[in-house]
Amino acid sequence: MHHLRRHLKSSVRGFQDGPYWDHILGYWKASLETPERILFLKYEDLKRTPTSNVKRLADFIGYPFSVNEEKAGVPGGGSLENRLYYRKAKDGDWQNYFTDEMKEKIDKLMDEKLGDTGLVLK
Repeated sequence: MHHLRRHLKSSVRGFQDGPYWDHILGYWKASLETPERILFLKYEDLKRTPTSNVKRLADFIGYPFSVNEEKAGVPGGGSLENRLYYRKAKDGDWQNYFTDEMKEKIDKLMDEKLGDTGLVLK
């Protein structure tokens, strides 16, 4: 836990003023201004509604599913779980690894950086 606490402190300090927020907000705002050019997908949304988001992605890249593919369930086939990159592939699982103090710092930082933008990250 000490290593995680030290890493969080370093990360929060770097995220507060670093380009991370500009990067996320820049793409999110651009996706609102030019949705035909930029598709903004969030992992939690993909997990919550995979079929509709996979269809959105296919439409966006110009290869929508055919009626026959949709009837066959192609857009809904497969799983987004990937344990190589994600611990448990469960939304909010990060909270199991943080103390209440760490969670408060992250919540405060997220509110400070994203509060007035309309972008919600969980």
